[in-house]
This record gives sequence, structure tokens and C-alpha cells, in this order.
Amino acid sequence: MNLEAHLMSKIQGVHAILAGDYPDPSIVRVGRDYYMTHSSFYYTPGMLVWHSRNLTDWKPIGHAVSESVGGSIMAPDLIYYEGLYYIYFPAGGTNYVVTAEHPAGPWSKPVDLKVGYIDPGHAIDSEGNRFLFLSEGYMIPLSKDGMSTEGELKQIYEGWRYPKEWLTEGFYLESPKLTFKDGYYYMTSAQGGTAGPATSHMIVSARAKSLEGPWENSPHNPIVHTEHRSERWWSKGHGTLVDTPEGEWYIVYHAYEKDYYPLGRQTLIEPIAWTADGWFAAAGVKGDVVQEPAVPSASADRDLVRTDSGQLGLHWHFFGGNRLGDYHIEENYLILKAAPIEQIEPLLCIPVHHTYTVEVTVSVEDEAVGTLGLFYKPGFYYGIGFDGKQVFSFHNHNRSGRTEIFGGTTTLRLVNDEHQIALYFRSLDGEWSKLDYGFEMSGFHHNVLGLFLSLRIALNATGEGNVTFSKFTYRAGL
Repeated sequence: MNLEAHLMSKIQGVHAILAGDYPDPSIVRVGRDYYMTHSSFYYTPGMLVWHSRNLTDWKPIGHAVSESVGGSIMAPDLIYYEGLYYIYFPAGGTNYVVTAEHPAGPWSKPVDLKVGYIDPGHAIDSEGNRFLFLSEGYMIPLSKDGMSTEGELKQIYEGWRYPKEWLTEGFYLESPKLTFKDGYYYMTSAQGGTAGPATSHMIVSARAKSLEGPWENSPHNPIVHTEHRSERWWSKGHGTLVDTPEGEWYIVYHAYEKDYYPLGRQTLIEPIAWTADGWFAAAGVKGDVVQEPAVPSASADRDLVRTDSGQLGLHWHFFGGNRLGDYHIEENYLILKAAPIEQIEPLLCIPVHHTYTVEVTVSVEDEAVGTLGLFYKPGFYYGIGFDGKQVFSFHNHNRSGRTEIFGGTTTLRLVNDEHQIALYFRSLDGEWSKLDYGFEMSGFHHNVLGLFLSLRIALNATGEGNVTFSKFTYRAGL
């Protein structure tokens, strides 16, 4: 048994492969290589693409979208067809497609497919005709090159009627992902809503001999489902099937971790098995047999500047697309032009631990203010700031606990200890000082604040002038 096959054999039960906010995973295998991308919402650059050779160890390799498309990018579908990679994705009330010869890019500019609904899923029939499946059971033909829609929307599937007594967020038939195997097309869909109660989300399956149906629901539905709030993973759903060269099959999906909703929806995997009559079901041990998430343990995975290229780190993105031209990099320092305080579009990255510590050195010029914080969306942004004369805590535009420091440069520290936030700064004598003001942020998630987002580490520059950020570090623990 080779190393890759040996690693695959260790995936039993539920296995977390990407901690942090990586929802709506779409995965494709090409030869022995696996590629995956996720929803990127309002963050730009968007749709970070990952690579793996064993389904458990993943490395980011590039972004598929470099500019804002004017809406929230949700639930993409990454596919490979005749030498070209495609990502279909919804944003701003329509659906787009981008293409690349390699998943690391460069990717094309988004092409508007001029069709509504969300959660696209690409499919090809036996005659080479291409189709796009969408939420609520709709399907529309695509052109031969997959770059435009042809014909009319048609509803071809109504979903699986789960028991009325189940507690869900709503019926919400979404995320159709198509797989062809042994004469059948299998449609893997999400139902129940992606958030809400712990038991809301689920993965269901249906199959048909033709893409137009009729579609027969699986006797094993739901394939994946959180049955009770006592489980570790809540709202499990939005699945994509993937196989290995050795013939093993898995389903990749997302879920919230109980008590850690601010981290967002994390990417999970578990094995499936095919039955003699041609259906698939979750394999292995029932319940939450969970290995530890494969999370980065070194600060290098969250480097602000990539040492190999001198470019912005792949894990960093802006909220919105208006400030992509507001920064430049000099000698591994990131220099961010200040924006009006009302324009809350900070530079962000995704935390991946229950408890973590973040530090960054901040130098300010003119009337600029540099901040280190935690950001959910405008209006929900807390942290510590420095204006060249004072260090202070802030809650949106409101400052508290001003401490005189002077000097133009200091190092700020933020500690998130299971939602309890403490703020520190380094004084001129090199000693750390703690501010009296801290925060509790366990409610910063979609069920409270909406938009399907997560709590992210934020650097920002407001006022007038420039702020230089350097020596950024992220580490697990206190």
C-alpha cells in the first residue's frame, strides 16, 4: 500500500479537514490530485483554491476571483472538463462562470450566465450536452463551451420530504451536485437550511437514468444529518461526492462546531459505501468519531506577506472590493492607506482555533489610526487601536480606555480565549500592558447577525495618511 492510500484508509467516521470558515465545499479529483474551493461571500480576493494529494492535507494555491463581482459569492461548483477547469458560482442575483487551465490560475474574468437561483451544479449527459442545476430543483441547458445558458429553466426535482416533526430552518432545497456512476445520475442536495437549529441541515440523494428525471429519492436519506444537539457537529450538510483512484468514495461537506459558531462552517469528510442495489450511504461508525482538525499550527500559514513572492498572503482578503488598491508591500511590510472611518472594509484573515493569540507591529503617519480587531460585518467590529499618541480599545467607532504611549510605533496583541477577548500593547520599555476593556463575542455568527459570515481577524487604517503593519503573528493558545 502506498503512502497516499495508507492515509486515505485512516479516514473513518467524521474527519475535519479544514478548521475555520470554509463553507459550501466543492471538490474535484483530476488524476491523483484533488482541488477544492468554497464560498467567499463579500471577501475579496475570493474563492481560495486548495490542493491535496490525500484528501486530508490541504494547501492553498490561489484565488479564482480577484475583484468584487458586486454580490456575495456562495456555494460554487468546481469542475474539470476536457482540459479546462470551471467554477460556476452565484452572486448578486445571477450566476457566473470562470475558467483556468490550472486551478492555481490565472482565472478568467467572470462571465455572467444571466440566470437566477443559487448553488449551481454542472452536469453532462451521455451525448455531451451540458447543463446547470440550481436551487429549488431547477435545471437549464448550457452551451457546448459551458460559457452561456441556452433554453429555459425547468424544474425537474422537488426534493426529499423529511418528517414534519424534525426541527429545521426551512425546507430550502439547495446545492445540487451531480455524479454519474454505473448508468445512473446521482444528485446530492442540501435541505433544511444551513444554520438555525442544530438539526437543520442535511444531505439527501436522488438518482435518475436521465438528467431530466424522473428522480427517485434514496431509501438511505438523509445521507448526513445532525440528529441531536448533543453532537459535536451541528447543521451538517451541503455535500459533494469524490472518489479516489483506488475506488474509495467520500462525501465532503460543512458543519458548525458546537459552542464555536463564530468560527463559521468548517469542512468535514466521511466515507460512503455503495449498496448492491446501487445506492450510497454513510459508511463506518455512526455518530461523532472525530479526528482532530488538520489546522495550521505555525504562524507561517497566516503570514501577512508571502516571503516567496512579496505579495499579500493567500489567507488575507478585504471585506468588499473597494480597497484592493489601497495597499502596497515594501520589504515585507504592508502599508495600508487610511480610509474614512465610516468605510469599514478591513483586511481580514480566518482564525482556526478555539483559543488564539494575534500580534502585529503598527506604525502610523500623519492623522492615521491603525487597528487590530475582530470583525464580523460593519457595525460589529471590536479591538485595539493606535493613533501615534494613544492606545485604546474600540467598539465600532467608539473608543475606550485611552492610554498615552507616543512614539509612532507599537505592537498590539489580541487574545481570543474561547470568545473572551483581551487586549494588550507593548510600551516603550518593551513590557506588555493590558487594557482594562475586553469583549465577549460568542454571539458573533449567522444565527444572531445574519449574512452567513464568520468572526475574522482584522487589520485596518482609518483617518488620513498611511499605516504600516509588520511582524504579524498568529498562534494557537494564550
